[in-house]
Amino acid sequence: MEIGLVGLGRMGGGMARRLLRAGHDVVGYTRSAETLRRAEEAGIRTAHSPEELAAALFPPRTVWLMVPAGQPVDDTVDALTPHLVPGDILVDGGNSFYRDTLRRAATLRARGVHLVDVGTSGGVWGEETGYCLMVGGEREVVENLRPAFEALAPAPDRGWGHVGPVGAGHFAKMVHNGIEYGLMQAYAEGFAILRRKHEFELDLHQVAEIWRYGSVIRSWLLDLITRALAEDPELSDVAPYVEDSGEGRWAVAEAIDLDAPAPVITLALLQRLRSRDLEAYGDRLLAVLRAQFGGHPVRRVGDAR
Repeated sequence: MEIGLVGLGRMGGGMARRLLRAGHDVVGYTRSAETLRRAEEAGIRTAHSPEELAAALFPPRTVWLMVPAGQPVDDTVDALTPHLVPGDILVDGGNSFYRDTLRRAATLRARGVHLVDVGTSGGVWGEETGYCLMVGGEREVVENLRPAFEALAPAPDRGWGHVGPVGAGHFAKMVHNGIEYGLMQAYAEGFAILRRKHEFELDLHQVAEIWRYGSVIRSWLLDLITRALAEDPELSDVAPYVEDSGEGRWAVAEAIDLDAPAPVITLALLQRLRSRDLEAYGDRLLAVLRAQFGGHPVRRVGDAR
């Protein structure tokens, strides 16, 4: 199968190499000359412009996007669209908001171009272990892409599936990432409690390693925790500042729109926001209020904790 792949970063590059090893013909494009050079060294045919990419593929073309969500996707679609013809397939494998996907699908449909949305999980490990793929789109179009999905997934019959019409793939990935927020937060809080019990002198790496086998909370996330704690148990060089990619926010907003209670996912998102509050003005105000109504002492900056 011939696939044009736009975006050859850590995840996109890994997907291109996995497709190549499975016998598919991959033509890669990205704006970075250095990334293109590395792709060529890996045996990937490359293009240096959207027009060149389209010209290198035989119609009907399949062009797979692995670019950051939001405006970069719109810009890439706008750059590619003039070079696509009816019957071509555009695949968005990034973390796009599903409502943006529906908008793009309608625009492309007017030109006869199919949009398939693929919620993709697996991160930098996917090249080795396979990617989890949640696919949205027209059934016949998705079926035409089956060889690529089977090559990218952990196994031809596992880790991927056609979950519904256009938009369903990115919707499923949005909820997937919301669940991920909650799981990560639970692990983080649990290990923080273990660390606070100083008199037991618990070895957190040892506990994590024990939990990996037979425990009901064993998971790949726990495997990654174990790996991180083996490298630096105190996480001494890590700032307590946690970003979010937007998927958690969308999941919470959708939960509200659907009247679907999601307190764990919501709180996990709020905790990430809290980690970035370097000023902590709200906490300072709380301390002052306690002093105002109860005469409680206020700890000042520089006081010993």
